[in-house]
Amino acid sequence: MKKVFLWPSKNIALMIPIILLAGFITGLLVDTSPLKKYILPVTVLMIYPTMIGFKPGEVLNLTQGRLMVTVFILNFLVVPVAAYLLGIGFLMGDPQLFAGLAITSLLPTGNMTIAFTMLAKGNVPAAIKATTLGLLLGSLLAPWYLLLMVVKYVPVDVWLTLKTIGMVILLPLLAGVFTYAMLLRRYSPQEFQQKIKPYLPAASAWGMIFIVFTSISMNAPRIAANLDLFVVALLVQVVFYFFNYLLAIQVGRRMFAPEDALALVFATVLRNLSISIGLAATAFGPNAALMVSLAFLIQQQAAAWFIKLNERFGWLTRGQGVAKPAPTNP
Repeated sequence: MKKVFLWPSKNIALMIPIILLAGFITGLLVDTSPLKKYILPVTVLMIYPTMIGFKPGEVLNLTQGRLMVTVFILNFLVVPVAAYLLGIGFLMGDPQLFAGLAITSLLPTGNMTIAFTMLAKGNVPAAIKATTLGLLLGSLLAPWYLLLMVVKYVPVDVWLTLKTIGMVILLPLLAGVFTYAMLLRRYSPQEFQQKIKPYLPAASAWGMIFIVFTSISMNAPRIAANLDLFVVALLVQVVFYFFNYLLAIQVGRRMFAPEDALALVFATVLRNLSISIGLAATAFGPNAALMVSLAFLIQQQAAAWFIKLNERFGWLTRGQGVAKPAPTNP
């Protein structure tokens, strides 16, 4: 049972295509629209485990100011503008897809930012701070950015969006902080990391399975009738991530040491897809959630390949290339 429970979170790159295919086939055969009423409660339960261990105190840490400012300029100015241009250029055939891309662009960073920064041997404390601040700022700014970006093309109920954010972000955040405080009464921080934290992503992954399955199955007849739009949406996500990597790499290598640049890249290119898909499904509808689902196909694989390619080609070494070993005297 332990292996079954942990499998989705450990094999997310394989899981998402399987769920998309299963949901698509199911949606062509069965009406799954009754599942829609469960999306909001499942979303809250999905986000809650990711918030256990969240440290609001990181917001008060004033170090790494230049790096944080750069991350926030990219995340809350440049990246949303890029998403807006891609949306009006290619997704006007279905404004909900545009809304899904906009939401993806407005909710940066998550636990994967910290994990990949650690794997790449980057500045982990900076990644933690960027994740904490990015989540709080994204929660506050997202409704107003959506109003500016997509209100001409899809209705945006700011009050509904604020309430939804309160339900899918702030409520799990408060519950997660409270739960973590209770756990620390019984476990040390080290014991929490070893005994409890490995199970939290798995709990969220099962909620994600439900949301992805429901979103794709509800959309299956429309996708089958408009397959070209589905392909365009996937290509737009590919272009979106390619632009983000290109931008972050260039800024990182020109302005920061490699360790800081790694934190900047992952804090910029990795979006908080768990929260994004919940918000998209509850505030806009299944097509918006479908757009976020497509990002799951790209994000983790792209991050893993970036680590490998950066180690080989030294993209973040300020143009110095890969370090060569010093010659030895015969």
